Amino acid sequence: MVTVHRDVGWKIAVYGREHGVPHFHIEGPDFRCSVGIATLEMIIGDVPLDILNKARAWARRNRDLLTAKWHELNG
Repeated sequence: MVTVHRDVGWKIAVYGREHGVPHFHIEGPDFRCSVGIATLEMIIGDVPLDILNKARAWARRNRDLLTAKWHELNG
């Protein structure tokens, strides 16, 4: 797991040994979800809407980084 972004009370992480479409995780103390890198749509999980919106905005600006990190960790 590589944390690629941190904010107050949540982070964005990319895991290795994953399957399916390239995605990242938004994680906090009481929530976790997976979001597709290409579409920024939530795949599974639960996250407060304000954090989801902030994470999507960050991911939109850093899509190339997320894609490269996912492929680096997942071949």
